[in-house]
Amino acid sequence: MRLWRSFKEDRLARSLKQLIETVEGLEGRGIGLKSITEAIDTTTPGGRLVFHVFGALAEFERSIIKERTKAGLSIARAQGRVGGRPPAMDDADIKAAKVLLADPDVTAKEVAQRMGVSVSTLYKYFPSNRRCVSEN
Repeated sequence: MRLWRSFKEDRLARSLKQLIETVEGLEGRGIGLKSITEAIDTTTPGGRLVFHVFGALAEFERSIIKERTKAGLSIARAQGRVGGRPPAMDDADIKAAKVLLADPDVTAKEVAQRMGVSVSTLYKYFPSNRRCVSEN
């Protein structure tokens, strides 16, 4: 049996189910896992037990972190704080860009440069083509 060395369980799969499926798939191909940092060797029964226990603990830890993050975000929202990046364009910028985009002689790249944003940001605010922009 070949050995695949140096792995971290929490990087090998997203869930315990996926971790077990990955290990079973590797074992089906004649590949065992052996960790250099922990005493885990999936080619032995004891190693498989430790592997599954560590995998379960890693999944538990991820779920606790996820739960705490969601709780923190909901508390922040309740206090009126909004996360994320601030908008690149305000209402006045959007109106000005709309007027500029209605002019067929001005390109989207020129409008983006004048507004101080990228073309992709401009298209975020105006996802449709120029004809639809003038109808908005």
